[in-house]
Amino acid sequence: MDLALLRTFVTVHRAGSFTRAAALLGLSQPAVTSQIRTLERQLGRPLFLRQARGVTPTSIGDELAHKAAPHLDALVEITETGLDDDSSLRTLHLAGPPEFTAERALPALTELIGEDGQGFALRASFGNAEETLEGLSAGHHDLAISTAQPRGALLTATALCDEEHVLVAAPRWAEQTGAGQPDRKPEPSLEQVPVVEVHESLPFLSRYWASVFDSRPAAPGTVIVPDLRAVLACAVAGAGLAVLPRYLCAAALERGDVVALHEPAVPPLRTYFLVVRTGTLAMPHIARAHEWLQRASTDWC
Repeated sequence: MDLALLRTFVTVHRAGSFTRAAALLGLSQPAVTSQIRTLERQLGRPLFLRQARGVTPTSIGDELAHKAAPHLDALVEITETGLDDDSSLRTLHLAGPPEFTAERALPALTELIGEDGQGFALRASFGNAEETLEGLSAGHHDLAISTAQPRGALLTATALCDEEHVLVAAPRWAEQTGAGQPDRKPEPSLEQVPVVEVHESLPFLSRYWASVFDSRPAAPGTVIVPDLRAVLACAVAGAGLAVLPRYLCAAALERGDVVALHEPAVPPLRTYFLVVRTGTLAMPHIARAHEWLQRASTDWC
């Protein structure tokens, strides 16, 4: 069987459409369609069901992808490393949310770089859950950290850790609103405080309000910055209240730069997942990084 056909097939399977696969492969869409039809003729079975938007693999298509993809990934890795390269280092391509990846995952993984000749080179990229999982499915990443658990058999997810969310602001806002006092209902008074968030949709604040107050926040975002570290800096400067992961604001809370405006009996949690393409944990450098992050996460919870 022609490996080029298998490579095209796996790319279509991961991308979910001929158009996206063509862009990833640098081919025209008719060329991709022709290669898939050739492979289907050779196998005597359909591999994809054509739909209005993209394609869905048949059961035979799924089975072939799960058997072939790890081996094709290994061949690609060999060609990227180089047959004449004496170095034992392999490159791990990691993707995840910027704050958690930078503050948690990367410091942990750097301990493995070049360790006793058994480590790996590391390349990291940042993105939201949708971007990260899409890149992993397309083969751009080896290992992803995601707050969304993927569906289907193409990707395999393992729960990594939970992060606690805390409602914080500079001390003057707590004094002004009376928030944090046990005899005050926090929600109405907090509506007076400006909001610092990562997006106009207020994802962290909305999740917190729904979980703790069973309502929606009334105040619009005053400062919108697409990085939780910047959100913390703005909160410390007095720009308004923010919902932040406790690991990210723990030091600021301890110093008194910010204070918790509310301490619910059951704080909102968000789960992180380690995600790989199914079958790729057979590759030693991916398996090593996966195991190392799981060990490190026992100190993060």
